Amino acid sequence: MAERTELRRLRVHESVEEKFPKEAFVEAFDDLDIPAELVGDGESYEETDAVASFAPREAFLDAGWVHVIRAGYDAFDTDAYEEAGTALTNSTGVHDTTVGEIAVGYMLSLARLLHRYRDHQKENDWYEPDYERPFTVENERLCVIGLGTLGEGIARRADALGMDVVGVRRSEESIPSVSELYHPDDLHEAIADARFVAIAVPHTPATTDLLSAAEFEAMGEDAYLINVARGPIVDTEALIDALDSGQIGGAALDVFETEPLPEESPLWDFEEVIISPHRGSATNRYHLDIADLVKENVDRLQSGEELRNRVA
Repeated sequence: MAERTELRRLRVHESVEEKFPKEAFVEAFDDLDIPAELVGDGESYEETDAVASFAPREAFLDAGWVHVIRAGYDAFDTDAYEEAGTALTNSTGVHDTTVGEIAVGYMLSLARLLHRYRDHQKENDWYEPDYERPFTVENERLCVIGLGTLGEGIARRADALGMDVVGVRRSEESIPSVSELYHPDDLHEAIADARFVAIAVPHTPATTDLLSAAEFEAMGEDAYLINVARGPIVDTEALIDALDSGQIGGAALDVFETEPLPEESPLWDFEEVIISPHRGSATNRYHLDIADLVKENVDRLQSGEELRNRVA
């Protein structure tokens, strides 16, 4: 059991506005037994402070506990937090519904050409695609790379649509919605027959450029890439080449190596590429989802229990 820690205040850094309205997030803690206050840069912190933030700040190392309001925490120096003895937690485990829905939405749009119809609508053009092009997702194979919270959320929803879902993970533990599991060493075999390949692994040095030229060669010409994880997991230049040559059918991308995606990026120009601005988790209650997680950890810390999602 962790040592009981006294918390006197929760300090919400203004950078949370990258994801949701900062004032609404602070108000979500009205029922907390410690005060919550909005802070900017230039503040100092004490061991009795808890911090919730989107962006890292060196001053946070003086706090007792820092919570990252996103699942990805690679911008935070975990070694520095370990050395300072400051607990660091992230927001994994709450994105299964939001990201799962957007991933399924991408697949339905790519299959039934909803994105193309919208494009032609802007031109008042009664667009009728070739008969052979639209297809149903039912019975199509989806390969989900990574079966944590994000991957399971995608897999469950795809399975409910009648898709054949396979997964890539190191653990051999079965998942009800996944028909077959592949070890990461067998990635090419896993993606070879998939109509959709969805990335749901965290970004680490080992997953940088996990999908590059060789992987796109292994995919079929009618296959689609779905990336709702992190941009650097996909080799952007290799993806552009694969799209340009027709090596794969298309892609739906919510994350990119450089964000915002530069105006000059060729990815904007492909008809069969759907782009969204890193908003896979964006709903009108996302701040409440994160607040619930923070409040749970406030209770845990004050009662001497282990923090949920501790990463340092």
